[in-house]
This record gives sequence, structure tokens and C-alpha cells, in this order.
Amino acid sequence: MPQLEQRLSFEKPIFELEARIELLKKDSSASEVREEIARLRKSLLQLQKEIYASLKPWETVEVARHPNRPQALDYIEMVFDEFVELHGDRFFGDDQAIRTGWAKIDEFKVMVVGQHKGRNLKERQICNFGCPHPEGYRKAHRTMRMAAKFQLPIISLIDTPGAFPGIASEERGVALTIAELMFEMSILPTPIVCVVIGEGGSGGAIGIGVGDRVAMLEHAYYSVISPEGCAGILWKSHEYKDKAAEALKMRSKDLLGFGVIEEIIEEPLGGAHRDPHLAASRLKHYLRSQLKELNKFPIEQLVTARYDRFRKLGIFEEKSE
Repeated sequence: MPQLEQRLSFEKPIFELEARIELLKKDSSASEVREEIARLRKSLLQLQKEIYASLKPWETVEVARHPNRPQALDYIEMVFDEFVELHGDRFFGDDQAIRTGWAKIDEFKVMVVGQHKGRNLKERQICNFGCPHPEGYRKAHRTMRMAAKFQLPIISLIDTPGAFPGIASEERGVALTIAELMFEMSILPTPIVCVVIGEGGSGGAIGIGVGDRVAMLEHAYYSVISPEGCAGILWKSHEYKDKAAEALKMRSKDLLGFGVIEEIIEEPLGGAHRDPHLAASRLKHYLRSQLKELNKFPIEQLVTARYDRFRKLGIFEEKSE
């Protein structure tokens, strides 16, 4: 993956300490210098732990959007074997924001569906910055049905700021397409594991997020709307995005408490972009364990539990007249 230089605002003390270590390494012949480097490395490790253990909601969003953060195709390359991509919705075209295909993870043959944003400007434009059009969801719908036909599990990797809200997308029925896919996923007779790997924005995310197991990477977020969108509606200004992020309760630990997800996949210290291979290894371990567990249940039991799980989400009170 290309490494783009970007320093998040709250990481300034970390980069300053790393710069001091790099400077000392240029003259590390003296024992006193080596001892100082060792001391600074311990301080750096402790500083990273403290900063990332106390991230504010908006800071979590910044980590989830980091340009070096692994995306769907990165995880497909590192986690799966023998990936064969499938294209097109057989109706309008092929949406590059959603990538689908056959793959293997150890002994399991699976169908992978992932949302991909792209790295450089050209790739991002091709992928529409990770905002799928209706043909992307129709492609996912088609390939998921195919997986169920051959009794293969589905792995869904969620990473989108939201479905594309433009006129062309609306004209081609994006809302209906997402609704149909959500309904289809709720009754598909095959195991489904969903993981939010970065951004989980609005209906664009839940459109491929109905599964038997739903998990999040530690510094991902999952929300009904982006912080900027929420701030624009409530306060008429994106300047209040940090306040909106706090109110939305979109972090993995919040959603675990609400029962929206079942598990948090720990990221490498400093975020998945710091060590993509370790992040991929932990994701692979989670997927493998869930596939083994889900294979123990009859399909009819899985489908019933999956449908009931989503119907029961949320708590409300009814007032009598």
C-alpha cells in the first residue's frame, strides 16, 4: 500500500518523540545514547497507549478515515486466498465502490463483499470515494444470492461514508435497492459475517451489514449519519462535527454496549494504518473463528436468529393514552 504522509492533530506528541528517537539513532555509538533511545522508546509506547485509550469520538473518526488505513482490497489481499472478482449487476453497470468475489480463508470457501474507497485521486474517483451507487448494491445482491445457492458463507467488509446521494443514484433507485438487499440478507440461507473496517455511514453501510455476526475494528465508527451531516442538520454548520460525533455514540465500545455489534477486533497500537499486516491477522483470526462457530448451527436456526436479532435492536417505551 502507498504510504501517504498525514499526521493527525492529537498525534503531535507521538511524532515529536519519534523524531527525537530518529535523531539520536544517527549517533547511537555511545552507550549513553543507546540508553536514552531505549528510555524514549518506552516513553513512546506508554504515550501511544495513553493517547489511543482516551480518543474523543471525533478523533476516532479521524483514525477511521486515515489515508493509510487498510481498505477492503488490502484486507482481501492479506486475509484471503484465490480471490476471483465478480463484476456487474446485470442491469446497469459495474460499481467499483463495492467489490465482490469468490475467495478462500484457510479451509473455508466464501463470497467476499467489500466497500472500497481507493487510494490516490484517480482511484478514488473510479470508486466514487467509497460511496456506492445502486448498481453496487445490486451487484452485492446478485453475488450474495449466488453464494447462498452454493451454500457458501458471506464475508461483508463495511467501509463507506454512505451511499451516493446524487440525482443519478436516486433516479436508479438507491433507497429501494438498499432496502431489498437488507431484506434479502435477513433471510439468505447461508452464514453471514459483517465487519466495519473503517467508516460505517448510514444506509450505505447497513445495506451490506445484516449478518449473523457483526463486529467492528477498534477505531472504526458506525452511525446513522456522518458527524458533518448531523452537525449540518442540527447546528447548520460542520464546525460542530466534534459535538455531533459525541452525541451519535458511534464508536465501537458504545455500539458493543448497545448490542449493535457482538465483538470489537483490537487494532495495532496507533491504529490499523500503523501495522496493516497485524490488523489483517487479527481480522483473519476473528473471521476464521466465527465461520467455525456458525457452521455448527442448522441454517434454519441461523436465519431465524439473524432476523430476530435485527428486529429487536433498540429500546423504546410506549405510553398509554
